[in-house]
Amino acid sequence: MTSAIGDPNLTAIAFFGLFIVLSLGITVWASRRTRTADHFYAAGRNVTAFQNGLALAGDYMSAASFLGIAGLVAVSGFDGLIYSIGFLVGWPIVMFLIAEPLRNLGRYTFADVVAMRLRQTPIRIAAAIGGLAVIAFYLIAQMVGAGNLIRLLFGLPYEVAVVIVGVVMLAYVLFGGMIATTWVQIVKAVLLLAGATILAGLVLARFNFNPLALFAQASATYGAGVLAPGRQVTDPIDAISLGLALMLGTAGLPHILMRFYTVPDAKTARTSVGYATAFIGFFYLLTFILGFGAMVIVGREAITKVDAGGNMAAPLLAEVVGGTPFLGFIAAVAFATILAVVAGLTLSGAATLSHDLWVNVIRGAHASEREQFVVARGATIVLAIVSIVLGITFKGQNVAYMVGLAFAIAASANFPALVLSIFWKRLTTAGAQVSMITGTVSTLALIYLSPTIQLDILKHAEAWFPLRNPGIVTIPLSFMVAIGVSLLRPVPSEERRFVELERRLHLGLE
Repeated sequence: MTSAIGDPNLTAIAFFGLFIVLSLGITVWASRRTRTADHFYAAGRNVTAFQNGLALAGDYMSAASFLGIAGLVAVSGFDGLIYSIGFLVGWPIVMFLIAEPLRNLGRYTFADVVAMRLRQTPIRIAAAIGGLAVIAFYLIAQMVGAGNLIRLLFGLPYEVAVVIVGVVMLAYVLFGGMIATTWVQIVKAVLLLAGATILAGLVLARFNFNPLALFAQASATYGAGVLAPGRQVTDPIDAISLGLALMLGTAGLPHILMRFYTVPDAKTARTSVGYATAFIGFFYLLTFILGFGAMVIVGREAITKVDAGGNMAAPLLAEVVGGTPFLGFIAAVAFATILAVVAGLTLSGAATLSHDLWVNVIRGAHASEREQFVVARGATIVLAIVSIVLGITFKGQNVAYMVGLAFAIAASANFPALVLSIFWKRLTTAGAQVSMITGTVSTLALIYLSPTIQLDILKHAEAWFPLRNPGIVTIPLSFMVAIGVSLLRPVPSEERRFVELERRLHLGLE
């Protein structure tokens, strides 16, 4: 059959318009309740566990999850699932190590926790560098995914699509803050889970609801190799490195960590992670079906013809099993997915620029409530412009790979300092600062020297660094630097303040 992808899709535009109207309605409602910095950053701290679980899932299940993983599985088979597994297994670490301490120790950003018993200025500057690097890579992936999606499904130019995403997202965050962002993410999570479930059900219906029959058909068509590892990631060390980055990076993503400040207490934070893990786990099981379904029903050649990276596998599958109207619905769901994640990223970046840098570094924690609010909104506008520019600049990059790099930076720059500040009393300001800067710089440097940049993009004959994801090198390096510097230059006064941190860790602020 001839695909409607590439032509304006009236159903997609109708669903897209409906979602925009609904989400802007939420924004108007939220704007009436967003009067303080606490409302803007943390939704007044009265989000329930179930609501925050859905919002966490909505914030986390990005374009890389829905479009990228389904495409990777469709094109490379079993190996595409390394991203599914890696994205999921980080959540137990968040539940048992991060959620409760973060809620009890911080206020708006993860830097609040690291800086609690250390010197504010050096920690917040270093945390901002790492946090903004993560947000930038993540934003690139989302904006590129949005541009490609709208270009192919709505018939609009790529650059126009990127600008539309930036402007709509700006409206959410600027006027509704975290309250609007939370509810947009909840709506998006429900739509995405429903859409993926229906699509997987339509695929399995063709195989008498027997997944084994689907896998057998994939094996018969493309060979038994599609059900075995080794096609996408041939180097086992590279596979371990990617797995480490995805697993530990989850606990270092600024926009995910920020969500734990929206709930009333630490118990609710932990419970919300349980809900989020269930929703996310169910979704990643569906990507298994969607990927192999697209491989068998649509065909690899048809998928790569539309998009070389396979990112349109899920929409193509929707068109084949449900017709053009269902394609329109899935396209709108994918767009809602991107929009909600971009809103969360922008809000997190605004918190870093305004709360960490302006309020605590430039103003020395002496800014009024109104001043914080005004600066936060100004930072939101700046980030919206940056996200549009990045999306246009990095046109054509692989979505899932870019998110993988964001996870590598988060795992190297943020996670070691965050964990050591909570659980190791001998960590010093210098140790945490050097760890965060080392993690950021070393990850960015090794990404540049990797085969992906040197061979695939710059077309050089060889790469200086053999691994495509540097996590296996940069994560231990960040831990070692933090521990080494702290032991070489101990600060007794900072060590003594760990007692107060422990008390708050268990009892909370209130």
